[in-house]
Amino acid sequence: MSRSNSHSRYGSVAKGFHWVMALLILTAIPLGLIANDLAHQISGPGFDGSQATITRVFLLFSLHKTIGIAVFFTALLRIMWAISQPKPGLLHPDRKLESWAAETVHWLLYGSLVLVPLFGWIEHAATSGFAPIWWSFGQDLPLVPKSESVAHFFASLHVIFVWVLIVSLLLHIAGALKHHVIDRDATLRRMLPGKSELPQPAEHIASSIPMLSALAVWAATLGTGVLLGFFAASDQTTTQLAPAQSAPLQQVASGWAVQTGTLGISITQMGSQVSGSFTEWTAAINFDDAAPVGPVGDVEVTITIASFDLGTVTAQAMGPDYFDSATFPTAIFTAQLEKLDVDYQAVGTLTIRDKVVPLTLPFTLDLQGDHAVMSGSVTLDRLDFDIGKSLPDETSLGFGVEVKIDLAADRVN
Repeated sequence: MSRSNSHSRYGSVAKGFHWVMALLILTAIPLGLIANDLAHQISGPGFDGSQATITRVFLLFSLHKTIGIAVFFTALLRIMWAISQPKPGLLHPDRKLESWAAETVHWLLYGSLVLVPLFGWIEHAATSGFAPIWWSFGQDLPLVPKSESVAHFFASLHVIFVWVLIVSLLLHIAGALKHHVIDRDATLRRMLPGKSELPQPAEHIASSIPMLSALAVWAATLGTGVLLGFFAASDQTTTQLAPAQSAPLQQVASGWAVQTGTLGISITQMGSQVSGSFTEWTAAINFDDAAPVGPVGDVEVTITIASFDLGTVTAQAMGPDYFDSATFPTAIFTAQLEKLDVDYQAVGTLTIRDKVVPLTLPFTLDLQGDHAVMSGSVTLDRLDFDIGKSLPDETSLGFGVEVKIDLAADRVN
């Protein structure tokens, strides 16, 4: 069998692309629908907090996204191949309405096979902390910011175009069956593996009308999505964008006033690195660098747990099996500051939930008169604080949690 198309039949390459795409699509769509349904169950009021269900959702979404990326690149390759090849002629060119409908559906399929996974990919790149794509090229996209509003917009486009894809796919299948069962012609046989006797139709004549019809369908679908409120901020998005509901921290007496600072953590979720940060915390710092080596002060940091932002899984992070912010609203780090031969360290304890764990935080310090810039990092074990006890292995969530602190402070005179 020839690899290339002719005016009467599809070549082996086109057939291969067709059936690989069919397998990918018929796998990705059910996975996405099932995962989406489970995700709604998790966010619903009757959810029992089952970690097995949460893990299953992560797994299904990761599989769905990974196959979606495969669909995107396979569709691009298929389109490039189709452009370079002649298209077999219509077997019934006299059936103008049927030919127009078939060509329109083909345009809808080709466009949707690129746009659906692309919109889903942009949504994923704009979101933090949820079901990674299984590949080694990173989870972000150039020019796509981490933004819940951007993620929601492209998620809406993804859903709308998924339904265009589903309807187009059903029409395509129905048309193929109609040709095979009712008309008993060679339309379906032209795309089946192997070589068979086929009629010699007239050369295909391209027309722009089906493409314009497909554009009209997409425009009408988008308009319907707007009218139905698909692009309006959902309750979940509004909640994620709203400030955390927590009691304000009290001002603390400190020898140094923090001017700027970040308190971030990185975890490994489903094999992919995910980062988040706490936005509300105070630091009571007493520090005097007079001693050459040895104790130089102390520090007490109080952190509002509910201020933690980890994208779409923030709510789960606040749950009873993780930080349990309702019961334990703050974390506290108290330590003695020590000057070493090179750099510094803070030696003390970190309290998260009801667990008090010894902790030594090494850090660097750039001291310029009354201005200091500090940077430090340390890796914790989440199980030391009973975080994620229902996930006793690292399949879904890694044990190691990297904490990184950067701040600039001025001496209080």
